[in-house]
Amino acid sequence: MKKYIAYYRVSRKEQEVSGLGLAAQQTAVKKYVVSQDGNILKEYTEVETGTNKRNRVEIYKAIEMAKIHNAVLVIAKLDRLARNVSFVSSLMEAGIEFIAVDMPTANQFTIHIFAALAEMEAKLISTRTKQALAELKRKGKQLGNPNNLTATARTKGTQRIRENAKNNDRNRQAQSVIITCKDKGMTYRQIAQHLNDLNFKTRYGKKFLPATIYQLYTRTIKA
Repeated sequence: MKKYIAYYRVSRKEQEVSGLGLAAQQTAVKKYVVSQDGNILKEYTEVETGTNKRNRVEIYKAIEMAKIHNAVLVIAKLDRLARNVSFVSSLMEAGIEFIAVDMPTANQFTIHIFAALAEMEAKLISTRTKQALAELKRKGKQLGNPNNLTATARTKGTQRIRENAKNNDRNRQAQSVIITCKDKGMTYRQIAQHLNDLNFKTRYGKKFLPATIYQLYTRTIKA
């Protein structure tokens, strides 16, 4: 029976909302381990606040336990581990096997790409949100004026801006992956499968097809 060490990461805010972030990760990880006829030896949960993101303690405990028991470190999603390429690289160099449930067949090349995209996505979303808010302010919008907006409305507005930025950035990420894969000699069919394995979706929420890849690649190189 294969041995696993489970690692979960949630923010303080997620934990306060009925622990839904943690519950979803636990369900995904346990379902995967069961499908592999494996056994979770120990579980570690990192609850982050805005001040301790750079000082993760539980992840290093999980890594050490995986080394001791020659077990696989399993996580629900790669972006739960870290939106930082150097951190993921350090983990891979630690000499332990780890797997992200949302991309169980990923190899080291795939994981590096996805980690880089996750890191870029975090930076772009932050930048685009600030730019969008600055543009609204420039146009005379009264941002955060309690006389015009309730707290709920302000929260929804910010969430919508972040969601739009995220969708745009995911499209650009897909194009970056296509270019990288094409440079490595992969066919349009192989690239489509690769993006689908990474859980990318088209702007309409569909799976990628070779024809879609061709259109995106052609559009990108002509831009």
